[in-house]
Amino acid sequence: MENSWLFSLNRALIIRRINIKFSLIISLFFSSLSFAGDVYDIFPEQINAEEKYVFYSHGFIVEGTNTRPKHQRWGVYDFPAIKASLADSEYHLIAYHRPEDIAPVRHAESLANDVKALLQQGVLAKNITILGFSRGAFITSFASHYLEKTPVNTVLLAGCGRIVSKKYADIKINGNLLSVYETSDRAGTCQKLQDRSVKLKSFDEIAISTGKEHGAFYTPDPVWVVPVKQWIKEQSR
Repeated sequence: MENSWLFSLNRALIIRRINIKFSLIISLFFSSLSFAGDVYDIFPEQINAEEKYVFYSHGFIVEGTNTRPKHQRWGVYDFPAIKASLADSEYHLIAYHRPEDIAPVRHAESLANDVKALLQQGVLAKNITILGFSRGAFITSFASHYLEKTPVNTVLLAGCGRIVSKKYADIKINGNLLSVYETSDRAGTCQKLQDRSVKLKSFDEIAISTGKEHGAFYTPDPVWVVPVKQWIKEQSR
């Protein structure tokens, strides 16, 4: 009888240990999924001050209603695929589809106001990144300029074409800046922009060489997507 009682007790303890381990595994699994970054095409209704946010502004060709327009020289601009590749579990991605013929300065002011709305709701500046390609980078540059008193992280993809010209010499970037440009493209280094942006906290630049000119950023090529996402995450740590 004593042996039978001990066997039952040991069996119960073993089952209890298994149940505890299983519960712990389940708990860890679901806790790892508790924050998964969402992708928004409008400003989020609910903001969590503890989370991170990235704004992506697309190029000129996508303005309008077509999310996958085709350029005669550079091919299809795959806006949905780019959004999917930029999405990440560590932050929320906000990517507006701009209407046709919208004034870049007007959209930049709106973007800056959205950033300020996040800041007002307690999101830390280091947890906010504004990212843009081509005209989207032009818009992003203006937004960064407007955020002089509340600088966030800025990423420009092929962004230093006309923005470094004398016409826009007053535009300066604030906070942390990452520039990525394609060596076969006319939009080259952002060195001049760095030189005049006296309130920059940091400046990093990456040159890629795909031979695709401006079209290098029309699709989510890992050669630029991977370092951009890595840089964004590093700024918020």
